[in-house]
Amino acid sequence: MAMKALILAAGYATRMYPLTFDRPKALLPVAGKPILDYLLEGIRQVREVENVIVVTNHKFLGPFRDWQRRLPDRARVQILDDGTTCNEGRLGAVADIRFALAQGAVDSDLLVMGADNIFHFGFAKFVDCFHQTGTDCIAVHIQRDRSKLARTGVAEVDENWRVTRFEEKPREPRSIYACPPFYGLLRASLQLLGEYLDQGNNADAPGYFIEWLVRRNAVHAFFFDEPRHAIGDLDSYRDVCQLFEGR
Repeated sequence: MAMKALILAAGYATRMYPLTFDRPKALLPVAGKPILDYLLEGIRQVREVENVIVVTNHKFLGPFRDWQRRLPDRARVQILDDGTTCNEGRLGAVADIRFALAQGAVDSDLLVMGADNIFHFGFAKFVDCFHQTGTDCIAVHIQRDRSKLARTGVAEVDENWRVTRFEEKPREPRSIYACPPFYGLLRASLQLLGEYLDQGNNADAPGYFIEWLVRRNAVHAFFFDEPRHAIGDLDSYRDVCQLFEGR
């Protein structure tokens, strides 16, 4: 079944200034290639994905256009400019998904991911899980560091890996299953974004939409135990660079 992939890359990465003052975090190099290239390599493994949409902001539109021009499969990659020019005026990741819908860029099920992670699991396996369950699907891994759990989404699951509870950035994590921004969303669920945002819910971290969705629909978890590298600040970026360059 054909689907599209959406990479959320419209943030301003203020925690990484001055490195990201004039270039987007998603295009910072890790072992000689942009972070975004690692995600695109994973997406290319998924035969169902026909097109890739990258949502960015107006400030960094130029660098993303330059990146796109260098791609061998650039014709299937679409860059969307959400029109914002500063961190204070950002739409937020959830609102950026709705923006992509409003632009007519998405008319199918959607593979959604943040642009500041590098994953080592097979994206095709995740999509297989998504299709097999017939529900929305989230990627989860074990995280025993409670301070890290408090900065991400946390899922509770039953014996069939159905998500029974989800909480974004919990003060008191009730599970060790961390959920990075990597989701498979049904077309029908995407239509709920307007309702979610119109209710005044958080438009920024996409995990808040998942938290809301779990209370309404069936959502399943795809478990992976391969490494995941989250790049949220200068220290984590330096750590990832050292790790990859030391291979």
